[in-house]
Amino acid sequence: MSFAARLDRVLNTLPQTYAGPGGAVAVLKDGKPIVRHTWGWSNLERRLPFTPQSLFRICSITKHFTCALIRDAFPDMSVLDADVKARLPHLEGAIPTAQQLAHNQSGLKDYWAVAMLMGGLAETPFADRETARLINNTRGRQFAPGSRYSYCNQNFRILSDILTARTGRSYAELIRARIFGPVGMTSAFIAADTRSMPDGSDGYEGTVATGFRPAANGMFWSGGDASIGASLDDMIAWEAFIDATRDDVKGLYRRISEPVTFNDGAVAGYGYGLARETVSGRQSTRHGGALRGWRSQRVHLADERLSVVVMFNHDASPGAAADEILSAILGIEKPAEGSALPAPAWLGTYLEPETGLSVRLTKSGPRQIQLHYATGPETLTLLDDGSAVQDRSGTRIRPTTDGIWLDIPADNQRSLLVARNGEAKADFAGTYHCAELGATLDIADAGGALYAACSGALGDGRMEQLEAIGRDLWVMPCPRGIDHFPPGDWTIDLQRDSAGKVTGLQLGCWLARKFDYRRQ
Repeated sequence: MSFAARLDRVLNTLPQTYAGPGGAVAVLKDGKPIVRHTWGWSNLERRLPFTPQSLFRICSITKHFTCALIRDAFPDMSVLDADVKARLPHLEGAIPTAQQLAHNQSGLKDYWAVAMLMGGLAETPFADRETARLINNTRGRQFAPGSRYSYCNQNFRILSDILTARTGRSYAELIRARIFGPVGMTSAFIAADTRSMPDGSDGYEGTVATGFRPAANGMFWSGGDASIGASLDDMIAWEAFIDATRDDVKGLYRRISEPVTFNDGAVAGYGYGLARETVSGRQSTRHGGALRGWRSQRVHLADERLSVVVMFNHDASPGAAADEILSAILGIEKPAEGSALPAPAWLGTYLEPETGLSVRLTKSGPRQIQLHYATGPETLTLLDDGSAVQDRSGTRIRPTTDGIWLDIPADNQRSLLVARNGEAKADFAGTYHCAELGATLDIADAGGALYAACSGALGDGRMEQLEAIGRDLWVMPCPRGIDHFPPGDWTIDLQRDSAGKVTGLQLGCWLARKFDYRRQ
């Protein structure tokens, strides 16, 4: 089958495979658009068609634009390190550098995840006042700066706030003058109020089975973490600009595509607001954007001079769609699956000791293992040697004579897991207080079922039913958060005294870890 036929086949199936109100796709080769396609509706209720000019929230794709601005204004980012320190007056231990913020190696705990522990609801208004409060009150770190990777939205808000303070110009002014104008992103703007878009475009929650409804969001974005609104044509202009400046050593995109490492010299898979990934042996830079009802992905393969942009105004996966398109263009065939393997003896529940997070391993297919650890389940392929690996990320489960190891190259983390299979006693209802946050966790026994809710500076959160997963190990689900990608499951690791009484617990998720709560 020819390249064109493979691409047409994928494009024709996208509206059904990723069913929802509407979508948009662009493909650029050698700086020229070869696909510029939209379908469906940008607003179902007003019957507004989704067009290449429809405005769209690209959300966290904003981050690499912020890094381009920073590197353009301050080629030596170390001159901003003192500014970072000034904005984290209560942070204990080593202070991250500006560059470590740009690489998501700061060790800071994500503020939109922390907001849920502070009593936030999914629709809680979150604007500059809440942003300043959470950033200013930051105390604990997840790891030593530069040693690990963990996604953290306020890294980029801090950077953009420093940029505006240094220049005396707003983020909106700077990005219009340095990027939107020169690039030709004529309709791109700072879409601060997530409740509405000026052209009436809307994002939707739901599925085909449950129906779609306008997504309710309470974010007010004015900084460099997720604030940009842009059309498909705007993103085409940006990808064309990337190709046109590919040989300019001082080009904006080339600067932020440079290789990145951790302190120990290990290659990092994220830097300057861009993920670095290998696609069938080909190097790519990419990033996604998401808020409830708005999902987008852009991927650039520099050597192939190829770019793909996908936008959905619903919660289907644009990353999966982009991968399908790339596979069609590059002729990548799905590898044949080997014969079924028996369930390994190491399936079960564990604790990852460095992060304090639960790890659940279950068999999900003939050669598939489901890993529940970070923000959502990850599928690993079971190998003949008894290990399991995720081909794209390199995440691996390794059984050894020492025990079960979890290797996560993207996080620069390798750890020996602690088995936590066993009975979970439901004897810990009560009120718990976290000194670091000045927040409480109320756990209630409601007719034999345990529920928990968080309270703090943002109000009183909703009750969520707890799930027992292992010995003194529970999870508190958070399927909807202030951000689109919610924290997921919060691990609750109970702590007991010598008499067996629960005296406290440690609460955490991948985005925000190791909060100590004492029983009141």
